[in-house]
Amino acid sequence: MMDSSPVRDETAEETEDEEIEEASDIDDDAEDAEFKINSDTSDSDSMEEMEEQEGTDETEDWISKSGLSWSPSHEETLEYFPAPTGLAPGPTRYAISQISTLKSAFDLFLTDDMLQLVLKRTNLHGREFTKGWKDIDLVDLEAYIGLLLLAGVYRSRSENVKSLWDDQTGRAIFRATMSCGMFSLIGQNIRFDRKAERAEKSDDKLAAIRELWDQWTDRLPLLFNPSRDICIDEQLVPFKGHCRFRQYMPKKPGKYGIKIWVACDVPTNYVWRMQVYLGKAAGDAPEVGQGKRVVIDLTKGLRGHTVTCDNFFTSHALAQELLKRKMALVGTIRSNKPELPPQLLRIKKRAVLSSLFAFTKNTTFVSYVPKRGKNVTLLSTKHRRPVVNRDDKKKPEIITDYNSCKGAVDTLDKLVGTYSCHRKTRRWPLAMFFNILDVSACNAYVLWTAVDPTWFKTKSVRRRVFLEELGKSLVNPQIARRTTVPRSPFAAAIVKAARTVPETDDSGPEGPSPKKRKVCFCCIKKKRKVYNVCCKCEKHICREHMSTICLSCCP
Repeated sequence: MMDSSPVRDETAEETEDEEIEEASDIDDDAEDAEFKINSDTSDSDSMEEMEEQEGTDETEDWISKSGLSWSPSHEETLEYFPAPTGLAPGPTRYAISQISTLKSAFDLFLTDDMLQLVLKRTNLHGREFTKGWKDIDLVDLEAYIGLLLLAGVYRSRSENVKSLWDDQTGRAIFRATMSCGMFSLIGQNIRFDRKAERAEKSDDKLAAIRELWDQWTDRLPLLFNPSRDICIDEQLVPFKGHCRFRQYMPKKPGKYGIKIWVACDVPTNYVWRMQVYLGKAAGDAPEVGQGKRVVIDLTKGLRGHTVTCDNFFTSHALAQELLKRKMALVGTIRSNKPELPPQLLRIKKRAVLSSLFAFTKNTTFVSYVPKRGKNVTLLSTKHRRPVVNRDDKKKPEIITDYNSCKGAVDTLDKLVGTYSCHRKTRRWPLAMFFNILDVSACNAYVLWTAVDPTWFKTKSVRRRVFLEELGKSLVNPQIARRTTVPRSPFAAAIVKAARTVPETDDSGPEGPSPKKRKVCFCCIKKKRKVYNVCCKCEKHICREHMSTICLSCCP
């Protein structure tokens, strides 16, 4: 039966979003939410449009319901000069110093401390509730995670576990890593807290995974510096089981699930900060100014950036608060907001594709009519002039910039969903753990390609190759130490090869390498830095001065 937990009704938000979607999809592309609105770049043309619209309102004061005074002219509006961010966009120095292989990039997000936490809780639960349980170690847990990632790469997340291990329908690497029963047993017993201690945290709805979640989210900002453009939106982790804070979002593919607020870097789609929406406490009134509070929380520590968000978050109060923190805001705004001047909402006599602006000293409103009877309103503290682009649709520059930044979180959802490791489960903490793995792998890919931009640069499926190599690097230690050989000939061949061949480095074919490069001891003049070391003297050596020898001839 469907859970009776509180479900958020978003009909009010849907009505506003439908207007924006219809405005943005003039060419009958219903699924593309991008505004296809064009405009005129010259200030003179835009001012002529404004004068036409203002003709009927010359005697009216541009005062909103909240008492804010606006002006149709930008003469008193101050120029916007973004503050320096103080950060170089891209991976931090700490992240760069720690990355040498694909696995090392992933390990920055799921550290040994986090894995030991999961390992400890899982073994405790297994001993208590599973008959004949044998404690697993870190290699087993990493192999389990690696198989989850590989199942996502092979688009098998919805496939039955038994078919993944089947001789005909499955893949050999699953049978070579561990048995089907072992994989299912770990999935049944994996835990992130002690149920006996949960009663002490009854007021925390996220108690079942709180410790792991906090450790993981605290690391996200430490490894990457975002660019100037930040997008804030909501992500839905699909889940239909019992959960006290499950939400209903009809526009998301999964419809039901756990809602997470996400701050995402626009150029790279790196997830910089996340916050779970836990709903209101029992008996409490709905939170007032929730959108403003979420944006402030997700942008702590930033300055000089531009925040792009939708009409759920945007308000004049948020714009002013961000300006105090040296940040700008660009976003759509609902037409029922009291800070909007009434002139922007009157569209009965407005011409199609016309734009009307309203200004204060540091804020700009624009009202755009994409077609008869429809009105799109946006707020910006970054744009201080009534600039429109020279095009057939006369799209304002505010809408152009909004369109280029608004889809970062939606793009993240597409990236995560394409190769997601999420499997069907009745336990919401496990669904959250699957999302942690997906986002960690996505962020690790961003770091790895930033550190090594030439890696598989010509391939169109770089991310798929990255995930596949990452999954194999996680399962290889488990394959190499297996005591029994699988009956399947292909799986047996993988196990035998892992036993006889030394573990290779993810970054190249030369073999295992330390985390830091050093100069080849034979290249005195060239000073060539390499990862490879001699297996006998353990000195660093380049490919030019190394020779290949088989295991039987090795002394």
